[in-house]
Amino acid sequence: MAKKSKGNRIQIILECTEHKNSGMPGTSRYVTQKNRKNTPDRLELKKFNPILKRMTVHREIK
Repeated sequence: MAKKSKGNRIQIILECTEHKNSGMPGTSRYVTQKNRKNTPDRLELKKFNPILKRMTVHREIK
């Protein structure tokens, strides 16, 4: 069974913005967690994109 969210920590998905705009097939996504109380706005991190083979900006989706 899936664990119910009891606290402020939620699971989020980060998606590459440069890959999305380039029009290449596939996507680069990472799954991570964040504390909703400390960071209520959308998260934006620099992560490695294996398809483009470089560091790119990944933004929170959903």
